Formats: sequence, structure tokens, C-alpha cells
Amino acid sequence: MSGRTANLVGFFCCAAALGFAYYSQYVMHLEPCPLCIFQRVGVFFIGVVFLAAAAQDPVAWGRRVYAAALAIATCATIGVALRHLWVQSQPPGSVAACGATLDFMLKVFPLRDVLVKVLAGSGECAKIDWRLLGLSMPAWVLVFAAVVGGFGLWANLRRQPPVLQF
Repeated sequence: MSGRTANLVGFFCCAAALGFAYYSQYVMHLEPCPLCIFQRVGVFFIGVVFLAAAAQDPVAWGRRVYAAALAIATCATIGVALRHLWVQSQPPGSVAACGATLDFMLKVFPLRDVLVKVLAGSGECAKIDWRLLGLSMPAWVLVFAAVVGGFGLWANLRRQPPVLQF
């Protein structure tokens, strides 16, 4: 599999994950909490890096740059998913009650304050509305980000055979 093809596969995986997120929101009526939105943003950025790498199809050091960008976006997404899982694991009543919506916070507070408030977690982030094979949505985002991020590192850091031209 060429680097371009592998990066396109990574992009389409991210697009499918975001498609499922919107399906779960609009068809299954599972409202995303602020931490869920941040995880969607992380998956979106992973997908953008994959798409840029596929479009450029870089050689040598360019592949390493894209691998580093994928690693950063993947680690950020995994970090938010881990924080969300930690919030969900707290005993009932120990997490602050539901807070303001993300839209409201973005309009009223500086971005730094919004990040701090969202990462602190609130009641809507502690609620588990959906499970598959015993794992909640943030756990699946964590698994997805780890797998697709690892695939992206493999795709962009592996030794590629030289292109034969006639």
C-alpha cells in the first residue's frame, strides 16, 4: 500500500467516525457533551492531517512531519478521551452539576477559560447514554484514536520502496 493510499484510508476512517458521531447525535438522539465535542474536534484534526498527507504525498522528511502532526493530534484526542473516561468513572454526585452549554461558554468566556471548564468535566459529561461491548463512547474514541494514530505513524514512517519509472 502506498503512502498516499494509506493516508486516504486514514482520512476515510476519520470521516466514518465523525459520520457515526453525527448519526448518534441526530438519529439516535444522543446529545454530545462538551468533552464529546472536543473529541470530535480531535478526530477531525487527525483526518485533516491524513488528507493533507495524502494530497501532498511527501517524501523523506515530509512524511516525518506528517507523522509528528498525527502523533500530536492523536495524543490530544486520547488525552481528552481519557479525561472523559475519568469523569465518567467518578461516583455519582462527585462531579459538578451540568454546566453551561459549549456555545454559551465560547460566547462569554475567553478560550483558555472554556478549555479549563470543559476539561474539568460536568454532570452531562459523567452520564453514560450508550455502550457497545461494554465500552462507552469515549472509550471507543480512545480505541479508535490509538488504532488510527498508530496506523498513521506506520503509514508515514515506514520505509517505502522506490518508485520505478520507465
